[in-house]
Amino acid sequence: MTDDETPEAPPPLPPPTPPNTPPAPPPRPSGVAAPNRGVMVVISYLWILALVPLFLQKEDSEVQWHAKHGLVLFGVEFFAFAALAILGIGSGGLGCLLLPLAQLGVLVLHVVCIAKGLQGERFLIPGISEYANKL
Repeated sequence: MTDDETPEAPPPLPPPTPPNTPPAPPPRPSGVAAPNRGVMVVISYLWILALVPLFLQKEDSEVQWHAKHGLVLFGVEFFAFAALAILGIGSGGLGCLLLPLAQLGVLVLHVVCIAKGLQGERFLIPGISEYANKL
């Protein structure tokens, strides 16, 4: 062999066969759905009972949001009714009509939040729902 000649390259090898392993499972979503998600969403809007799903379902981000939203609603309602009591709104006159209507409105609000939560949606209340994300 002379300096001008280059040695021939060996023929290329066939590509290796892939191993017979099953494909990787799809990535898990950020929040794992709890098997009892519906019950936890309902409990989330039962005032102070919202602490139950907040502490028991830490891995389900949707239940966590509803529990935080329920706690924020509970706090707003508590302070609103405390203010009404301090001002004496429910003690007589127009207050006898206003207080039951406010309580009915709160009950309807909770039912709507529960219904939306069971459908996998979120009912956003302007000025209040932002605090659920901050908790």
